[in-house]
Amino acid sequence: MTSKDNTTRNIVLILMIVIAAAFRLLAFEYKELSNFNPVGAIAIFGGAYFTSKWKGYLTVLLTLFTTDIILGYLYFSKLTLWYSGAEWTYLAFGLMVLVGTLVKKVNVLNVVLASVVSVLIHWLLTDLPGTLYPHTLAGYGTSLVNAIPFEYNMVYGNLVFGILMFGGFELAKTKYTFLRTKKQLAL
Repeated sequence: MTSKDNTTRNIVLILMIVIAAAFRLLAFEYKELSNFNPVGAIAIFGGAYFTSKWKGYLTVLLTLFTTDIILGYLYFSKLTLWYSGAEWTYLAFGLMVLVGTLVKKVNVLNVVLASVVSVLIHWLLTDLPGTLYPHTLAGYGTSLVNAIPFEYNMVYGNLVFGILMFGGFELAKTKYTFLRTKKQLAL
C-alpha cells in the first residue's frame, strides 16, 4: 500500500464517518430517535479501520464535538462548546474507539459484540449522577434505570449504522484494493 493509497483510504474512511454523522442531526427533527444515531458505530468503525490509531480517535472525537456544537445550536440557538457531563461522554466515546481497535477480524459477531460493549460503556459512564439525580449510589441507580430506553436506542443505532458502515466498507474493499491494508494485500 503506497502513501497515496493510505491517504485515499483515510479520506474514504473520513467521508463515511461524516456522512454517517449527518444522521445524528436527525435527532433534532425527530425526538423519538434520541440516541438512535451513528455515533457509537462511528467510534467502533474508526477504531477498527484507521491504521494510525490516533487518526481514529481524532476523527471520531472531532466528529462528536462538531455535531454536539451543531445540535446545541439547533436546540438552544447559541453556540455551546462544552456542556455539563461532556467529559464523561467524550471518555465513553474514546473507550468505544478503543473497543474498535480490538476488532481484529471484521465479521457480524465481532461488530455486534463491540456494539453491545460500547453501549454498556456509554450507559455506565454517561449516566453518572449529574444535576438530575443525587450524587449517591441510589441516585446513580435511578439514573441508570431511567436511561434504559435511550440505551436501547443506542444499541439499535450501533447495530444498524455498524452494519451499514462495516458492511459498506468491507464490500468496497472487495472491489477497490487501495482500501485494503498492506497485511490484507499480502493475503
